[in-house]
Amino acid sequence: MPTIVEEGEYKFIIHTHELPYEPPHVHVRFGGEEVRINLDSGAFMETPPGGREREIIDIYGKHVSAIRKEWDKIH
Repeated sequence: MPTIVEEGEYKFIIHTHELPYEPPHVHVRFGGEEVRINLDSGAFMETPPGGREREIIDIYGKHVSAIRKEWDKIH
């Protein structure tokens, strides 16, 4: 499961083995927490802890094309 982007405490990770029914997504790990972002809609698949949503989305927005490109390469 390669880390695609690392910025501050946030790591954006794509697992190489995902369940076939799950949509394309990236895992975001930070401070002992993890949420996923759907790559088709840009929406969170889980609610991030308070005060984190904007920061995560800002970082994701800067790297969305690299993240999607890596997902397509892996899957």
